[in-house]
Amino acid sequence: MTATPDIDAFTRPYWDAAAEGHLLLRHCAACDRAHHYPREFCPYCWSEDVRWERASGRATLYTWSVVHRNDLPPFGDRVPYVAAVVDLAEGPRMMTEVVGVAGEDLRIGMELEVAFRPEGPDGDVTVPVFGRPRSEG
Repeated sequence: MTATPDIDAFTRPYWDAAAEGHLLLRHCAACDRAHHYPREFCPYCWSEDVRWERASGRATLYTWSVVHRNDLPPFGDRVPYVAAVVDLAEGPRMMTEVVGVAGEDLRIGMELEVAFRPEGPDGDVTVPVFGRPRSEG
């Protein structure tokens, strides 16, 4: 069992951008709204006129849970970790992990910034995670 995503031709731009340190979102030209997770159509107006756009990487914390037990690889080696939902500056919500912030320091609405972590047995997939903005250290 693997915890890395299945990458196909449609999602390849997302994962390639993550490997380069950029977060991509899908953006609809018809209704001018961004969405995540990536789809080939807009979930708001159903238009197929959607394209990849680079996100700012800024987000605010919507909710989180500190996970103390997880028996699935590779998560068991990481406990405790912070599973979270963030509101991206562009509008969509995204499930993620918060890194580098102690559980007791987390606050709803706190500012976060995207970072990227290699995953998989060979570190061949890079996933977005969120932490304190670099300006805060």
